[in-house]
Parts: sequence; C-alpha cells; structure tokens
Amino acid sequence: MKILSAAQLKQADEITIKNEGISSTRLMERAASLVFNEIHTRLEGADIAIKIFCGIGNNGGDGLVVARLLHKYGYKVKVYVVNYSEKRSDDFLVNYDRYKKESHTWPDLIKRKEDFPEISPGDFVVDAIFGIGLNRPAEGWLAELLEHVNESGAFCLAVDMPSGLFPDRVPGENDAVIKANYTLTFQTPKMVFFLPETMGFAGEVQVLDIGLDRDFLKDIKPIAQVIGKREARHLYKNRNKNSHKGDYGHSLVIGGSYGKIGSIVLSAKSTLRAGAGLCSVFVPKCGYEILQSSFPEAMVITDESDIELTNIETDLQPDVICFGMGAGKSNKTVRAFKDLLERTKSPMLIDADGLNMLSENKDLLEFLPKNSVLTPHPKELERLVGNWDNDFKKIEIIEEFTKRYKIILVLKGAHTFVFTGKHTYINNSGNPGMATAGSGDVLSGIISGLMAQKYEPLVAAILGVYLHGLSGDICAEKIGYEALLSGDICDNLGKAFLALMKEEAKS
Repeated sequence: MKILSAAQLKQADEITIKNEGISSTRLMERAASLVFNEIHTRLEGADIAIKIFCGIGNNGGDGLVVARLLHKYGYKVKVYVVNYSEKRSDDFLVNYDRYKKESHTWPDLIKRKEDFPEISPGDFVVDAIFGIGLNRPAEGWLAELLEHVNESGAFCLAVDMPSGLFPDRVPGENDAVIKANYTLTFQTPKMVFFLPETMGFAGEVQVLDIGLDRDFLKDIKPIAQVIGKREARHLYKNRNKNSHKGDYGHSLVIGGSYGKIGSIVLSAKSTLRAGAGLCSVFVPKCGYEILQSSFPEAMVITDESDIELTNIETDLQPDVICFGMGAGKSNKTVRAFKDLLERTKSPMLIDADGLNMLSENKDLLEFLPKNSVLTPHPKELERLVGNWDNDFKKIEIIEEFTKRYKIILVLKGAHTFVFTGKHTYINNSGNPGMATAGSGDVLSGIISGLMAQKYEPLVAAILGVYLHGLSGDICAEKIGYEALLSGDICDNLGKAFLALMKEEAKS
C-alpha cells in the first residue's frame, strides 16, 4: 500500500473529480459516508451521546456529512462548529445547510473557551476539526479545546487525521494534538501514523478506500510503501520439487564471544528456518560445544582464540555472510572484521557489534560491499549516523547515508523501516511482545537465510522483516506479549511461511 503526501492526495482528489465528472461535494459525500458506515456498523444503534466537532474546512464538511447520516439513523448527535476563522470552504457550507435542513437543528458555535461543551467519559467524540491541510499549530482557546477533548476520557474517533497532527512534520513539544483512540483515514495511510514520535496520536488506524483515480494511484511514486501480507506474498519464491540443499545457498554466521554465544545460536537457527540449505558458524572456541549440542544442523568452525574473534579464516565460499551478533569490540576483533570486509565482495548482513564497530571506526564504512544490509535499532543507528532533531530529519539522514554507501538499512522498531536511498518500505506486521532480547538476532538470521537463497538483498530485507513480524504475531496469539521469547519467533517461522501463503477467507 502506498503512502502519499498531502500534496499528492490533493492532486488525486482533483484528478478524480475531473475524470469522473463529479463535484468535490459529491466526493466528500462518498468519503464521509464510509466513515458513517464504520461507526454505524460498530455502534449498531446504541443509545450513546455522539458529539461531533467540525472545523470550517473540508474536514469539518466530512464531519457534517457523518452527523447528518447518524441523525437520519436515529443516533443522539450533537454538532459543534469550531469557529477558528471567518473563512469557510465551499463544501463545508453546502453540508452545513444540508445538516440544518435534514436534522432541523443548528450546530452550536464554539468561538472561545466559555463555549466548550461538557464531555463525559461515556461519550463518543468525532474529531473533524482539521484534516491533512494543517500548516500551523493550534493556539489559544483552540489548543485548549483539543486538550479538553483529550482530558475528557471519552472515546475519540478522528476523521482522516487527529486534529493538531501535521502530515509532514512532527508537532512541537507543547503543541496540542488530539489523541484519538481510532482513526479512519482516507485512501492511503499517512507517514506520521508510523513514526515513533507521532504514531501514538492516531490510535488504531483503518484506511478507507474512497475510490480515488486508480490510474493516478498506480502510476504515482509514493513517499513510502507499507508492506502487508499481499505485498510480502508477491516477493516469495516457490521451490522446485527437483532440488537439493545446495540450491538454497550456504550462509556463514560469524560472531560470538565469551558469554555471548546465545545470539549466534539464534541467528544461525533462524538462517536455516528461513530456508537456507546450509549454515556454517564461525565462533571463538568457547562456543564450539554450545553450538554442537544446541544446534546440530550447523557446521561449526572456531577461531584460534578461546574467547573472541581474532582471525576469521575459512576455506568456505558462502553465498552470504551474517556478521556481528555477540562479537564484542576488542581491538583484535575490529582488525579481524576489517580483514573480512576487505576480502568480501558479495553483500553481507551486519548487525549488533558489527554495527558498533562501524560506528567507532567510520573508515570501515568504505569497505562495505554494495547492497549489504545493516540492521540497527534506534540507538545503534544514532551511533552510526549521528543525532537527529525529529523523525522526519532522521529519515533524511538515513536516505543520504544509504545513498552514500550504496547499502540497505533496516531500522528496527514498532514499525520496522527498510531504506535503500531511493525507496522507503514500512513493515506492518509484529507486536509489542517482540521487544525482547534476541529478537534482532533472529531477524538477522532470517534475512541472511533469504539472501543465501538468492533473494536480492532488498527483497530479502523486506520479506524477512515481514516474516519476522508475522511469526511474532503467531506467537503472541498463543502465549501473549509478555511471555514471548525470541526463540519462539524462530521456532514459529515455518507457521509464518504457511500463513503467508494461506488465502484469506472471503466474507
């Protein structure tokens, strides 16, 4: 699913109106009717006070359409027009008159703090004050109104965007923003719904297809793309019945140090769970017995050192090298890593202490093989690329970093992002239970296992991240968030592959 900017969505509206020969008012009716349908389906005529706050622009027009339809179906509706300007959009005025005519009631006008209505915790609030066109923070009594809604304890549904939230920048620390429980957004999700600093404002998000011009949506380059089951399924490659383990690649997993062998076990197991035909593991001698006893499917090679990596020498010619988990950052290990980078020409996957070594020895970045995959969490990213002012600035910095070194960067988080310098992909699987030790080690193994099978590194990153999250979702359904361990994610990866290919039941 594509993510479009506010300007692109405005253009999509205009092209749809032109190509379909309809009015903007008719398009508003179509969009807002879908909002009404979702509310009506869930409330089922419940005797509940519905308070709708409408701005005086097109988002407010949406709110008035919703109010009119709710009133028609017998709901207890009270409409408040938030009069923050004397200007009104044409579509707002049309729907204002329609609401008065069909409901035989007048909306209350809010022009100051004294006009604020009482909102009870049991009320149902619809926020239709601002849409995606907001370009400056709410101030004065208007900001106080947004906080009044937040402090009420009422359930709040936002239409398209929570009011006070910008589509293309992070609000200031003291800016007032509606904290919605649920957001019904039009046509495409908005970037701010996925960023750590802003995703909490939208609550649960549902995208409503309002029928914007299909050709325009198909051809336009998005600012990012959300990866769900449909997109991930298209990336999967079916296996040939007449095949053997050599057809699915050889992954070499390198890392570990004294007391940190578990991370390598997780990565190596996940490499084979992801489908690699062969897996070799290079560790210090202290890891030999652990790996041979806990993971018999792997071939184990040891460093000359008992406790750390000092000289990574093998006769192997693996299809991919996965490096860094539990490796530590000693001077000897850094030198061994540099020697490995200088000898390796094929894309690598680098994680954990491999990333930390790159951060502390920036000259090593120049040796990264083209299309290598780096998988930092936010703190590792900060050490790698420096500080940023906000999440949008962070994206700019990552784009420049990936362009400069011709790599793929996987930024782990609630919504894991995959960056290439030219394109941005946002994963939509996973859950809070995956915030647990070793989860990233499993992800590294999955991606490297796919790379071993000759998936292009970018495809391996996108598909690997989705499968990782999907496996976590399968685990959480059985044991909940708190009890989920990283090993569970690895062990359920087969079920994730099956779920990926399973057709959804049609209602």
